[in-house]
Amino acid sequence: MLDVIDFLLRTPPAPLPVLDSLASWWQQHRALGERFSAPADVALAGGFCADRLGYAFGSGYQAAGQALLEAAGVPVSSAELTALCATEAGGAHPRAIEATLRAEQGGGYRLDGEKRFVTFGSEARRLLVVASVASAGSDGAGRKDLRLCVVRADQPGVEVEPLPALPMVPEIPHARVRFEAVSVAAAHVCPGDGYTRYLKPFRTIEDVHVHAALLGWLLRLARAARWPAPLADELLAACVAAYALCGGDASAPSLHVALAALIARARVLVEAAAEQMDGETRDRFERDRPLLDVASKARARRLEVAREKLGAW
Repeated sequence: MLDVIDFLLRTPPAPLPVLDSLASWWQQHRALGERFSAPADVALAGGFCADRLGYAFGSGYQAAGQALLEAAGVPVSSAELTALCATEAGGAHPRAIEATLRAEQGGGYRLDGEKRFVTFGSEARRLLVVASVASAGSDGAGRKDLRLCVVRADQPGVEVEPLPALPMVPEIPHARVRFEAVSVAAAHVCPGDGYTRYLKPFRTIEDVHVHAALLGWLLRLARAARWPAPLADELLAACVAAYALCGGDASAPSLHVALAALIARARVLVEAAAEQMDGETRDRFERDRPLLDVASKARARRLEVAREKLGAW
């Protein structure tokens, strides 16, 4: 951890980098991935080097995908832009997953289905696809047997349809992705249950790494513009807290409670930081601020369940 904290404190904060395209952001992110091996380091450093919230989010999101696979023991490289493909017409709940993996004679699987909203979908080279094993049906509770498989975006049968830019963080692309008779080797089906081991924990892992990147970005602004020292110190402390949570068990109720506290503190720091931003930075930030409230209801429910599990909390 001290290596990346040293990076946050010693790297000249000005002039701020100008990332005029997704390609320039990705080149910078890849360079940081070569310098730092841990996803938490890449999230903090990527946020620090971003010139806007959208690209800070991008680094946090990519670091989260790397952390998800590493936690499951799946070999992964930070050199490839990755997208998680889960959301379908009915959402991302396990019952809504209609994409199918069907076992083929001779080994391997056939993937069919459509994902309606894939972050980084139009640019990703590696797709992490949540699908239901066709022959397995569902368990006694009606939950499908889900798996996560790794697919190349340029494989035959993969069709990517870019979606219009969102009003917030328009720099981050999204796409609809269709899979028709896509061949998936057995080795590219990740071990373990696709919901409990990948889809469910990803929201927590993403929240932690994206907030680490957000705080890293704000710390850079604080250093570059010489914001009041107490605010800069609090941002640094929050970066350290986020880093600590990045390595936690994403299924642990204690981590969910601690993460909720971090997010609440981050909101206070965001308000204080917004008052210090210059005009152009603040205008773009106000445009992108709704990103921070995405899935807020799911977070509140996650905290409620975590507190119930902890009992005495």
